[in-house]
Amino acid sequence: MSYQTFTLSVDNGIAHLQLNRPEQRNAMNRVFWQEFPAAIQELDVAAETRVLVISSTGKHFSAGMDLEVFTQPDPQMFNGEAGRRGEAMRRLVLQLQACFSVLEEVRFPVLSAIQGGCIGGALDLVCATDIRYCTEEAYFTVKETELGMTADLGTLQRLPQLIPAGLARELAYTARQLSAAEALKAGLVNQVFADHSSMLDGVMSVAAQIAARSPLAVTGTKQMINYARDHSLSDSLSYMATWQAGMFQPADMLQTFSAKMSGKAPEYEGLRPIIPALHKAE
Repeated sequence: MSYQTFTLSVDNGIAHLQLNRPEQRNAMNRVFWQEFPAAIQELDVAAETRVLVISSTGKHFSAGMDLEVFTQPDPQMFNGEAGRRGEAMRRLVLQLQACFSVLEEVRFPVLSAIQGGCIGGALDLVCATDIRYCTEEAYFTVKETELGMTADLGTLQRLPQLIPAGLARELAYTARQLSAAEALKAGLVNQVFADHSSMLDGVMSVAAQIAARSPLAVTGTKQMINYARDHSLSDSLSYMATWQAGMFQPADMLQTFSAKMSGKAPEYEGLRPIIPALHKAE
């Protein structure tokens, strides 16, 4: 698989997507918004990925939206009849939001490894991942307020669920930088590493542990946690019972017990690929 804005590889169930425009601080240009969601969905369709790691190259994780998107906007965005112009703007924002929401919708966990600046749209991205890690010099910024606009791709919705709401509001209102140490204390990241290399080693170690578990159990866990975040306790417990009624089968548990007795690592059957025709029609 070849892409212009990042590299993507899959090895032993671990997919690694690495942003690779370091000279542009991995800013998200128009090509990125087309490639990124398509690549993530293709991983889900193929069902060879059990966990995805997103990292980047260079000094900064990402500076967010590329300036070309702001300085060279579609002329139709600000012209024409007001109602249709507004509908088109709403549709565009929904499309951009979907580029990151796909990280929550895919069946495998997504881990992000962050160095340097994680700014604007980049924060939207990592907030949609399951787990975040960073280096000591990393920092996070809700940049949009400083630019004179409201963040619209998920940070304002997801960040208050990841850190104390008051802190999330302060970051959004002021556009100040959140340091790695403060991000760790607030719970935004799970661990802070000394440098990029040690971070990737550590994150890949976690990814390997996830990839070694039953993919059916892992995807069920991800879906139940996400569902519980968005629904009441009662509804979440009810859905959990329904999920187990349909998805829980003894095969993986029996394989786990057998592997423990034999001293060998279990080899779980992967999830089934998604039928492309049906996937595209959704």
